[in-house]
Amino acid sequence: MAEPYFFGYGSLVNLATHDFPDPRPARLKGWRRAWRHTDLRPVAFLTAVPDPDCEIDGMIAHVPKNDWAALDEREWAYDRIPATHAITHPLKTEVEIAVYAVPEQHRKDPTHSHPVLLSYVDVVVQGYLRAFGLPGVERFFATTDGWDAPIQNDRHEPRYPRHQQLHPDETALVDEHLSRVSARIVQTA
Repeated sequence: MAEPYFFGYGSLVNLATHDFPDPRPARLKGWRRAWRHTDLRPVAFLTAVPDPDCEIDGMIAHVPKNDWAALDEREWAYDRIPATHAITHPLKTEVEIAVYAVPEQHRKDPTHSHPVLLSYVDVVVQGYLRAFGLPGVERFFATTDGWDAPIQNDRHEPRYPRHQQLHPDETALVDEHLSRVSARIVQTA
């Protein structure tokens, strides 16, 4: 029987944010990331969107206790989509892999009322730097849409629940890449 794994492409790449078992670097073909919001959450977050010409780095991890229902509950704003054959990974055993994505009918562009949190961006970039190095950070920015969204600077009072402390070099790296994509940083009201 295939072991259940899921593919994470945002904050789950940062292993300091969770304790999911057996995380491994992987690559998902036919998808890219996008910053979106839904009426289900107060801020924007990453989702995977189909793109036949793209592939994204991420982490696969074993579904805790083989319990898809519990993981589905944790990822309640997303649909679980089978992706086993679209993922390149280092595992030698038979696995069943899924990716979580916001259903298209619920995706909206981020707004000032539903911004991207800078503390969230920080966590994701820190994860990509640790897992994939500087080339991974470059690929993350290149394969993510929505950098024109308002990004709320909440670093002094992080709103992202799994925020992490960044080294000053990591903060500078995030800021440099946000500048390259002409991101709009807005101050917390």
